[in-house]
Amino acid sequence: MTLKGNLWHHRDFLKFWTGDTVTQFTGQISGLALPTIAILTLQVTGFQLGVLNALGFIAFPTLGLFVGVWMDRMRRKPVMIVANVIQVATLASVPAAFIFHSLNLYQLYMVSLIVGTTTLFFDVAYQSYLPSLVNRADVVEGNQKLQTSASAAQVIGPSVASGMMQLMGAALSIVWDVVGTLVAVFTLSWIRKPESNPAVNSLDTQRHFFTEMKEGIKAITSNKLLWTQAGCTATSNLGTNIFSVAILLFAYRILGVSKGIIGIAFSIGAVGFLLGVLISASFTKRLGLGRAIALSAGGSFALLIVLLANTRFAVLVIGAAYFVANFGIPIYNINQVSLRQIITPNRIQGRMNATMRTIVWGTIPAGALLGGIFSTTFGIIPTIVIGSIVSGSAFLWIILGPIFKLSRQPEPVVD
Repeated sequence: MTLKGNLWHHRDFLKFWTGDTVTQFTGQISGLALPTIAILTLQVTGFQLGVLNALGFIAFPTLGLFVGVWMDRMRRKPVMIVANVIQVATLASVPAAFIFHSLNLYQLYMVSLIVGTTTLFFDVAYQSYLPSLVNRADVVEGNQKLQTSASAAQVIGPSVASGMMQLMGAALSIVWDVVGTLVAVFTLSWIRKPESNPAVNSLDTQRHFFTEMKEGIKAITSNKLLWTQAGCTATSNLGTNIFSVAILLFAYRILGVSKGIIGIAFSIGAVGFLLGVLISASFTKRLGLGRAIALSAGGSFALLIVLLANTRFAVLVIGAAYFVANFGIPIYNINQVSLRQIITPNRIQGRMNATMRTIVWGTIPAGALLGGIFSTTFGIIPTIVIGSIVSGSAFLWIILGPIFKLSRQPEPVVD
């Protein structure tokens, strides 16, 4: 349970958690506002929306492996701070351009690209930083608390985002994400626990860059647990992002949902995410680690429920689909992220996480582009079906691989 545990007395983790929580909430605003601006203000096509979404993740397959090596050669907290500062300036350009009547699609493309690139640096540093901030025995608790914040943000954030877009307009509402990211900069700066210099701790500080990169790749490809996990998450992300391009087009253009209430549907769906966080520990304990991961990985089949939506009950039906699909996400995330952090030595955490991100987030831009192409070529509804089925089929990786046989988390690896 998130209300219990050692980390309530860990001041530096609480600072880290606070900043993360704030940005989880405010990030919901820009996450919904950017595609809303594209669809309703700039009247983009399905393909253009797919390109916008893809640019937000293109850095992961192109730069991910390089970033992993860099993160194992430098302290991770300064990287997170710099990434957030760049995001502040980039996001602030959207309301500024709107005020001066110069906002256009190419600027949104650039914002998506820069925010996505800095997110890559932040996320690799972020996941690699947690095991050095807290004891290995507290890693699962830390991930549970971080996932609780994510779930709460997903429950409340979309409705707040819709309200802000209705009140201030989609472009101006992004100001709140700028403020939230600034808060995260300050809370990270206040963490006092010294972070060791990876270069100083390395047995061989003269190792070749690409030798280190290969070591990160090998950490995934030579470990059947990590490779299975990568295949499952990559498949899920591919399908989900095909679906994600189509769902907003479906809601805004076919069902006629307004920007002032679309967030309510996502908030209803996020209640399922919150429920998953709250019962993750007991759910996993009852089913066993492997079965819990397998069941949670197949939840995306529920996204097909959105096809039952009509104009009158669109928000409720879309919300119900996301509720069922989202229930398994935190159960999957808490268990699989904890698993890879526990079984990987700290000295290659950055490279392992970067390689994993390259694989599992590398399918996101591919899914977004396919979603745009399919929406334009086959239509919005067929794209929803394709995305849901592809994402749901990810569970096959788990039941056919070694993770399904695990009853609990293995013993932590000693560095």
